[in-house]
Amino acid sequence: MDVPLLAGTIATVVFAISNLPMLRKALRTRDVSSYSLPSIVMINSANAVYSLYVFTLPFGPIWVLHTFYVVSCGIMLALCVRQRRSAASPPKAGPDQSRLIGARRASGA
Repeated sequence: MDVPLLAGTIATVVFAISNLPMLRKALRTRDVSSYSLPSIVMINSANAVYSLYVFTLPFGPIWVLHTFYVVSCGIMLALCVRQRRSAASPPKAGPDQSRLIGARRASGA
């Protein structure tokens, strides 16, 4: 194995490992409210454009690293969009709440 390939492999492993705690926490808690949606959209856009370059290169560590980034940033984007949508939609009234609302309307309250 030559030095550039070894360096690329080590860097790929280190970069991927450094992102795993953030990704694991986001998947476990589903709480990504502290992340900026515009920033995550920009990251995913940049990854899409950068893919045009990376995947023209010979297969190597950069493919693995970039694929990891594409997948992990895609997951973060999906979680952000999902959380923003659920926060924007009003909570649905359950059966008990519906009866309470009906009782209030009937009593004129």
